[in-house]
Amino acid sequence: MEERARQRRGWNRHHSLPYALVLLIVAYLGVFILFPIAQQFLTSFSNNVVGVDKVTWVGLRNYERLFEDEDFWFAVQVTFTYMAFVVVGAVSLGLLAALLLNRKFRGRNLARSAIAVPWAFPEISAVLVFLWMCNPTFGVMNVFARLIPGIENNLNWLSDPKLAMPLVIALSIWKAFPFTFLVILAALQAIPRETYEAAEVDGANPLQVLRHITIPEITPTLLLMAVLMSIFSFKQFTLIWLTTGGGPYGGITETLVLRIYQTAFRFFDLAYGATLGVSGFVIVLGLTLLFVYAQQRQDRARRR
Repeated sequence: MEERARQRRGWNRHHSLPYALVLLIVAYLGVFILFPIAQQFLTSFSNNVVGVDKVTWVGLRNYERLFEDEDFWFAVQVTFTYMAFVVVGAVSLGLLAALLLNRKFRGRNLARSAIAVPWAFPEISAVLVFLWMCNPTFGVMNVFARLIPGIENNLNWLSDPKLAMPLVIALSIWKAFPFTFLVILAALQAIPRETYEAAEVDGANPLQVLRHITIPEITPTLLLMAVLMSIFSFKQFTLIWLTTGGGPYGGITETLVLRIYQTAFRFFDLAYGATLGVSGFVIVLGLTLLFVYAQQRQDRARRR
């Protein structure tokens, strides 16, 4: 009996450990993620503004204001424009780099390490270097710009509304594409070599191999990278805020995240800032569900 009781206690300790570890994760998510989301959702139904003596329930008044706010819709437009270019640029550049560096050549490991540097580079340091390069007085960007016929004077890169957004997009792609490169490269290396050998025996050329073997095999990875880059670009704050601050004027580069920050922490309208945050949460949730649907649809198509 004592031996059986000892075994039962050992079994309980052994099998309770996973539940204890899961409980810690659930507690962390509840305190630092779920609770702030719930608090933000409740705040969006109030008139919580710094300076208001009494916070009261206002129902859907903030959401009515949201749908009538032209600045909100313009920020959403800027966000989706920025997000589309960053997603396409980061995934395309990562795919191209992965295809090139998946081949064998001398110095391949060094090239792979060099490409991964921007992802590991701190965002603030990257922005400082970028601002120095774009300085209208002594920036190196103007040295190359004056080599273009027709450009004689230094350009105000981040003060020009026609140049500010393209430069922010370029900086974001440079910062993000090494991550897509590493993940896509891992997916390429997971494709069985026998598949390529069979294609060579059948007489397929490199373009046909890319179209009918490589791309279909890594499509789930490409979809995942598209979603991750969408979330990365949607919530991007540091790069945009430190380079343009949402300017140069008229909110040309003011994404929804910057709009939330300005509303809540510059104008101290916490309730409307929370409402903007809820709208951003809904957008990101929609993108995630769209990815899940696309993934399930692709899985069903591959089973056929």
